[in-house]
Amino acid sequence: MSYVEPAPIKPEVEDPFESMMSRFDIAAEILNLETGVYDYLKTPQMQIITSIPIQMDDGTIEVFEGYRVIHSSVRGPSKGGIRYSPNITLSEVKALAAWMTWKCAVVNIPFGGAKGGVKCDPRSLTKVELEKITRRYTANLLDVLGPERDIPAPDVNTDEQIMGWIMDTYSMHIRHTETAVVTGKPTFLCGSLGRREATGRGVRIVAEAAMKKFGMSPTDTTVVVQGFGNVGSVAAKEFSELGCKVVAISDVTGAYYNEKGIDIDAALKHKEEHNGLLTDFRGGESLSNEELLELPCDILAPCALEDQITRKNADRIRAKIIVEGANGPTTAKADPILNDKGILVIPDILANAGGVTVSYFEWVQDRMGYFWPLEDVRERLARILREAFDAVDATAEKYKVSLRIAAYVLAIDRVAKTLKLRGIYG
Repeated sequence: MSYVEPAPIKPEVEDPFESMMSRFDIAAEILNLETGVYDYLKTPQMQIITSIPIQMDDGTIEVFEGYRVIHSSVRGPSKGGIRYSPNITLSEVKALAAWMTWKCAVVNIPFGGAKGGVKCDPRSLTKVELEKITRRYTANLLDVLGPERDIPAPDVNTDEQIMGWIMDTYSMHIRHTETAVVTGKPTFLCGSLGRREATGRGVRIVAEAAMKKFGMSPTDTTVVVQGFGNVGSVAAKEFSELGCKVVAISDVTGAYYNEKGIDIDAALKHKEEHNGLLTDFRGGESLSNEELLELPCDILAPCALEDQITRKNADRIRAKIIVEGANGPTTAKADPILNDKGILVIPDILANAGGVTVSYFEWVQDRMGYFWPLEDVRERLARILREAFDAVDATAEKYKVSLRIAAYVLAIDRVAKTLKLRGIYG
């Protein structure tokens, strides 16, 4: 399962955009990208910082900062989520927007990449305040958003309700209902069946493809899942239903380990009864999130936030396969350490592409006004992700590189070829 990198990676940097560029540079070198194309593809198309003043429930005025980065629209409308976080930075949004470009290209759907966010702590805000922030953010971006321009989706701390507010705000301004302006909506607001669980389901689909490649039986496979939000909880449930033994799960309250297997249904029920958290879950021994990452297992699925596996802990990772359910959970300098250990890493731009794939399905359904049954959504999702895994794996074999670098090579090549065919206007 080991692959060989063509050259040492750049020294690790904490800046997420530079971390993304470390992988981009290796792929660009393999592809022998000409300088002009390299500069075009690395540069975000548009970076927006917008002021969001709202009146709080107590009558005071507070000003929040919002971001939207359009990395590329070469292959189609830009696509990317909106996250609400007190720690969000423009550099993070730039990196996530670029990752979306490569992610859409890896699964070969006709979108470019974008990302957005608002610097706020949603847990300290009321529902009315969240709605005001969402609507003002949307109104400020009316010239950017659109079903054929830029299409948001849910991300960290945003959900179906927030997508509904975005759709309504945009629709009120253009004077007609436009459901295709945003994806991840509730199904009765023209959302797609299967969208909510798509990312977690996709984690299982690509992991299963890797298991089949290496002759691994699900019933003999142990899985550790970091993060028990929408992605991690669905992935854990999917692995469990596949027949794997999920031995550890975690969220912000800590990690829980049971060598005999976690009862995922019990964990989901506990989460529902405890305000969406695993607080005091009794189904396993308590550990820290750091300890969870270092447990012996066949598959490790980091489904939380960025920068969880770093140069400081990569040599202690004991998984055989890492399936990146989160965006950027592994830093650039951790890559060669994991490669040297023979750990197969299924990169984020492939492993968590299930969400954007079904978002594409939702956009297609909205635009034609006809909605597919759940079975069709799942069948098409599985086909696209399996084809993407096979294409990345073939690229890795061709160039003798890791799956991560292969995914970047495949994606960048597709975007670069499209750019050359379209040409440069100006």
